Amino acid sequence: MNDDTPLNIIKEMTGVLNAFYLDDAIIKQLVDEEATVRGSTDIGVANEGFSEALIREKIICIVKDTRFRPPPEPTVILRGNDGAVLGEEVFPWTKHLYEGRDDIIWMGDAFVVFPQVTVKGGEKFIMPPVSFPEVNEGNGCTNVISCSPAPTSDVLIKKYYGLEDNPKLATILVAFDKK
Repeated sequence: MNDDTPLNIIKEMTGVLNAFYLDDAIIKQLVDEEATVRGSTDIGVANEGFSEALIREKIICIVKDTRFRPPPEPTVILRGNDGAVLGEEVFPWTKHLYEGRDDIIWMGDAFVVFPQVTVKGGEKFIMPPVSFPEVNEGNGCTNVISCSPAPTSDVLIKKYYGLEDNPKLATILVAFDKK
């Protein structure tokens, strides 16, 4: 595999302004930062996608704008410590699944909570690993996942690489092993 194949594929995607491999120094800073992240209501946050990215051989960082395609699965889930799903992100194309229901509570226009679900031992916001179909076995990659770093990690990445800290631009990490 040409080592730049996944990077070149990503750089050609609509909405990608920049893409590069993360180096070890920033990865260490991100590990420290992600360990401190809390939700806005002081609910814990577990960035499981980031944890999964750390065990892959390569991590590409994408700096994207609003033209970038939406994620294929929810990027935020409210889950009980017992595994029960208490809430999840809603996309425009999945909104119809929740409209008119009286067994949910809308938290903004892109997240629903399931109040009838009970949990034991508290809850956390989970940022799960998300598939990234453009990078795959056909182009020499296995165990491919993507994830969103926490907002504070997004700022760290931009600062470390001398990039503009524009709130309209977001980072995504794509991690994989070479085939």
